[in-house]
Amino acid sequence: MKEIDCRGKACPHPVLMTKQALEGLIEGEVVLIVDNVAACENVERFAKSQGCPVTIEKRGSDFHLRLQKEKSGEGHETVSEKKDRGNIVVYLNSRFLGTGDEALGSILMKSFLKTLLELEPKPNGLILINSGVWLSSEGSDVLDTLRTLSERGVEILSCGTCLDFYGLKEKLKVGKVSNMFTIAQTLFEAERVVRP
Repeated sequence: MKEIDCRGKACPHPVLMTKQALEGLIEGEVVLIVDNVAACENVERFAKSQGCPVTIEKRGSDFHLRLQKEKSGEGHETVSEKKDRGNIVVYLNSRFLGTGDEALGSILMKSFLKTLLELEPKPNGLILINSGVWLSSEGSDVLDTLRTLSERGVEILSCGTCLDFYGLKEKLKVGKVSNMFTIAQTLFEAERVVRP
């Protein structure tokens, strides 16, 4: 049995640590320790999506989640074992994720993009329009994440009109300058468009 302490880890780290633990295990048991309800629910939901039964024990302010991984073929089909889902495009029209507080929106966007690094299949493309083009430009705090996505085959397209509008065309640091025709064509050809 492997025990992993996720206490004090911000979202999405407990789920990512769970994913890594399960990937490194052919079969057996993993216990994850988290210190808040949200992390407990997120880890439980992820483990169940991977076909792993979960039992939860509350100890003081901590939650101990016991996950049981079965050999492939004996349990449910895991997300990573499902067929390739085809052409997936992520569409971001803001440098913030969600509406409301911009500081929170920036934290959520950073977390969302880092999480894309862990997902399979990876999206085929990432389209950035309006203030979303700030993400791929000089000074962005997600440039390293976007560069890694690009290295892993994710095409990053930033709207040229938007880059011009914000005075960023010469400051683009990752991906390609695109146009509305290519953006529209990419969206229409996608089997799925994800707009968080």
